Amino acid sequence: MASMLFTLSCQEAIVAPEAETPVPSQRQLIWQEMEFYGFVHFSINTFTDMEWGLGDESPDRFNPTELDTRQWVREMADAGMRGVIITAKHHDGFCLWPSRYTEHSVKNSPWKNGEGDVIRELADACEEYGLKLGVYYSPWDRHHADYGKPEYITYMRLQLEELLTNYGDIFEVWFDGANGGTGYYGGANEERRVDKKSYYDWENTFALVRKLQPDAVIFGDAGPDVRWVGNEEGHAYPTTWSNLLRDSVYAGMPEYGDKYAKGQENGTHWVPAEADVSIRPGWYYHAYEDHKVKSLSQLMDIYYKSIGRNSSLLLNFPVDKRGLIHENDVMALRKMASKIKEDFAVDLIAGKSATASTDRGAGYQAGNVLDGQGGNYWAAPADSRQGSIEVDFDGELTFNRLWIQEYIPLGQRVKKFTVEVKQDGQWTEIAAETTIGFKRLLRLEDTKGTSLRLNILDAKSSPLISSLRMFHAPKMMEAPVISRDVQGMVSINSPEEGLVIFYTSDGTTPGQNSQRYMAPFQPEYPALIKAITFDEVQGRSSDAGSQYFDMPKGDWKVLEAGTEGNKAIDENINTHYSSQDDRLTLDLGQALQLMGFTYTPMQQRYLSGVIKEYRFYTSRDSINWELVAEGEFGNIENSPILQRITLDRKVNARYIRLESKRTTDGKNASFAEVGVITE
Repeated sequence: MASMLFTLSCQEAIVAPEAETPVPSQRQLIWQEMEFYGFVHFSINTFTDMEWGLGDESPDRFNPTELDTRQWVREMADAGMRGVIITAKHHDGFCLWPSRYTEHSVKNSPWKNGEGDVIRELADACEEYGLKLGVYYSPWDRHHADYGKPEYITYMRLQLEELLTNYGDIFEVWFDGANGGTGYYGGANEERRVDKKSYYDWENTFALVRKLQPDAVIFGDAGPDVRWVGNEEGHAYPTTWSNLLRDSVYAGMPEYGDKYAKGQENGTHWVPAEADVSIRPGWYYHAYEDHKVKSLSQLMDIYYKSIGRNSSLLLNFPVDKRGLIHENDVMALRKMASKIKEDFAVDLIAGKSATASTDRGAGYQAGNVLDGQGGNYWAAPADSRQGSIEVDFDGELTFNRLWIQEYIPLGQRVKKFTVEVKQDGQWTEIAAETTIGFKRLLRLEDTKGTSLRLNILDAKSSPLISSLRMFHAPKMMEAPVISRDVQGMVSINSPEEGLVIFYTSDGTTPGQNSQRYMAPFQPEYPALIKAITFDEVQGRSSDAGSQYFDMPKGDWKVLEAGTEGNKAIDENINTHYSSQDDRLTLDLGQALQLMGFTYTPMQQRYLSGVIKEYRFYTSRDSINWELVAEGEFGNIENSPILQRITLDRKVNARYIRLESKRTTDGKNASFAEVGVITE
């Protein structure tokens, strides 16, 4: 007995890992678990069709006809989002709540006879559906007469007190980094600049937030709790640290995106990244963007490059003039949510056995990474910066997604790792990456194997891994993209690798017995191309994509416009030609029997020179011209898509001219693409 006690007393005690500073606060840990939440841009700008209001807009403009915050929150909740942040006050200064401290608010709008409160309705909807509420507040105020003076800071804090005491718990307070510039400023109509580092007295402003909402995280370029990811495209970086040299950063810092957005391995404070992006090009609603809602493949790419790269995802919905999330946006969100659930439906290695090359002892073994309990983790010995975890599949499995998490309450540590799979008794490397952080999601090709090995090659201190999961995501069944080059060669591309494409060129619906796409081809024109993607493994097919093509433009020439005019016939709607003469004249290379023409306006985010009223001429010799059509492109300012105009009769012509009588904004006419209709 004495011998046994002596042996036990000589064994080394298991020492718990120490923190690798900086580490997250409790409020940051709770926020990190939210991962995916919504952004709502809705204000006076919705009704003035602007992104940044000037501050001189009348509250009379704000009048949603069907405002339903329950619709917003219901769709977000169904999509798996855990919260929503709303633009309570944007740069124009208009307030979505009846603030006591300004007349520039909903209380002076016709909506609900001035008795409405958007923030109250949203807070109630969040409580009903179990989502958390956050508020965006712009420090810059282009309406307020005192902006730039000390008195404005008092005003700002009084408004923050309203927002943070009257609407229940707030999970995030979002301060925009844009500040200072031209504005209305109470009628001064001038430019005002402020010292970005000192004007807002952030230390005391943040202290107010802490006092009123102690559990809320504060967002800003420099945090203090959550930082901007450095772009508005919704993606973090292959190497993304939650550590930040916070004291070196300030709001609106010009070099922030290049120097600080990715975080730093040696960062002094824990300030994790938040990736913000809109579901369509603009942050606010514009009817002319209804056809530009992001595709499923775009949204899933954003998801994997934000949440999958140690960031949260803040996805914006520009609520429309009715006060609803537009149907197109809702459909896109539903498809995204469905695909996320599909990708992570079954963890293939849950309950399997795991071993490690080394560990810290009882309580820190490799099996912890598979138990689904975030509080458990594998820990390497204190003096180790490396280690491997191996999972035996008990047979062969096929997978294409990996989910890896560090135990971040003790800091972010991993600097470099690889993943290997055992195939036919041999290990093969399938991924080599850098940081992990709260979560790293890897998209892989379909991979077969009998075991998986995660190798931590370098870390700031002993690595701690809390979760390792493996999935086989079905292929994304999205309609293929059909395009054509100037010479008339048609290409069909699938957003997802590993799928086959079937197509028809006669307008019939394609199926598995249709022509299989192998390479670009030239059909007999005119042609209506339809195509589907097909998963040969699961036997699933996508909806059909379709594209009508009339005569190819390889022999066409632009007259009177120089080489820039070629952008109007380059089969690329993302380029455009702006004409000083408000017209485009083309030589078709041969005489054609014309039945009409097509016009595609420019597709850039900010439109210019979109033709509203037109004249269309034809000629056989480029000298004698005949006016064969004249009219208006109906609703083109709200729906700037391909316009098809048919003629009253067939016209034989080699030359055509499209002339603008009037553009939507009075600027020189622009042309993304012009084509003809011959059938």
